[in-house]
Amino acid sequence: MAIEKGGHKQTMSEQTKVLNQAVQRAAEREGKYLTFSLDQEEYGISILKVKEIIGMMRVTPVPQTPEHVKGVINLRGKVIPVIDLRLRFGMSSIEYTDRTCIVVVETDWDRGKLHIGIVVDSVSEVLNIKGSDIEETPEFGTTLNTDYILGMAKTSGSLKILLDIDQILCSDGLKMMDEVA
Repeated sequence: MAIEKGGHKQTMSEQTKVLNQAVQRAAEREGKYLTFSLDQEEYGISILKVKEIIGMMRVTPVPQTPEHVKGVINLRGKVIPVIDLRLRFGMSSIEYTDRTCIVVVETDWDRGKLHIGIVVDSVSEVLNIKGSDIEETPEFGTTLNTDYILGMAKTSGSLKILLDIDQILCSDGLKMMDEVA
């Protein structure tokens, strides 16, 4: 039996393969996520990537870095690059409040692990999200890169955008900050 999809007939084995891949992707994304807000939207990153959450502190600017790279902080003797996730996503800048914080994450680089601070509007909670509650990233067309989105989590009647922090932090400006750190 074959089903036509987009002008292409799929056999049952092809359909089963596609379904199995979708189930596997959902299972891989299942887990605990730290949720936070940016511009009144909720996002989540895998708790396994989070090293700590700290209040805003003085960030030392580094010349000739992209606007979203705020600079570096000294965290217990270790120099940590800091980016403003709002600016990285092209959102407008806002004044930091007492709820604004830095989430220190561990990301994978060519040379090993790197700790980077990301500035978020506020941290919400840690959620255990089941694979069955995670939808695929919607298609927005060929001009919009959504590789940094793992999926959309349906929780308590709302949606949370689950982020692949490694993809977000993979930019030339941050590789340059790796040299500074």
